[in-house]
Amino acid sequence: MPHYGLVRPLLHLLPPETAHGVAIWALKNGLAGSSREADDPLLATRVWHLALPNPIGLAAGFDKDAEVMDAMLAFGFGFVEAGSVTPLPQSGNPKPRLFRLNEDQAVINRFGFNSKGLEHFAGKLRARLGSAGIVGANVGKNRDAPDAAADYVTGIAKVCGLADYLVCNVSSPNTPGLRSLQARGEIEALIQRVLEARLKHAPDPSRLPPLLAKVGPDLDQAQLQDIAEVALATRIDGLIVGNTTVTRPALGSRHAAETGGLSGAPLFTLATQCLSDLYRLTGGKIPIIGCGGVASGADAYAKIRAGASLVQLYSALVFHGPERVLSIKRDLAARLRADGYTSVAEAVGADHRR
Repeated sequence: MPHYGLVRPLLHLLPPETAHGVAIWALKNGLAGSSREADDPLLATRVWHLALPNPIGLAAGFDKDAEVMDAMLAFGFGFVEAGSVTPLPQSGNPKPRLFRLNEDQAVINRFGFNSKGLEHFAGKLRARLGSAGIVGANVGKNRDAPDAAADYVTGIAKVCGLADYLVCNVSSPNTPGLRSLQARGEIEALIQRVLEARLKHAPDPSRLPPLLAKVGPDLDQAQLQDIAEVALATRIDGLIVGNTTVTRPALGSRHAAETGGLSGAPLFTLATQCLSDLYRLTGGKIPIIGCGGVASGADAYAKIRAGASLVQLYSALVFHGPERVLSIKRDLAARLRADGYTSVAEAVGADHRR
């Protein structure tokens, strides 16, 4: 939004989920502004077959129902990810379920995959086919689905020809049993099934949209090893690391004890270490999108040096507004240039080569 510093106090007078709804409404109605600043050519990068103007993306969760993808691209994001979407509409968990932790620059949510469902979501994606800008589709499962993998297959089949890349979210802490899908046997079977669904439903089998799994930051070393080995064995195209955390580092907000997933600044160190571990365990052979706690160019650069080919943010928008992406890109370009890099790709995993 233009002049977010001016409207933030008003938005923060509202309950967090209401404020988010107001932001989505403003974006849908063209009232939130945009950025006309051209990207530094240094930031242009290519991952899979996708050419991106910059590596800074909008994480899933902001635009759950694929309603403001182009409005967010207009703020200068290199790509946006819509979702998570569930096959059938569902209301999610009871409210309140979103909490601002202002003192910690953090957010706790326990939405539980509230979603208007695949039909609505796919319709929005279909309506923008042919439009400029890279858009990803993030799919989840309905709360009471008897066969979790079948829900992911349904989601991937529906959006396969409508998005530039696809994501299976197997790590939200707010749907009972979901994170158990990260266990080796579960995630290996799930990935095999969704890879088959992608091949079956892709409009052009010779140019498949990249398929990624989004994993959480609360994994131990054995679990990380399993996921790395499964990712390499199944030849999935990429990983997103990570989701929100159920752990609670030292926090100063009165909402610190709320149940749900924690995101924002306190997640940065944990998520970045998880990213670094998975980059090392996969030998840098699988592109990783780094997510969790990014609010500055320094944060984005740290993710890239730890092994991220691309970076996503979301919670920072709550405290700084969508124009924060501009300062992140400027600072990232300056840091890359200062260290002598001529591209983002050259810096990916740099910390592992010291």
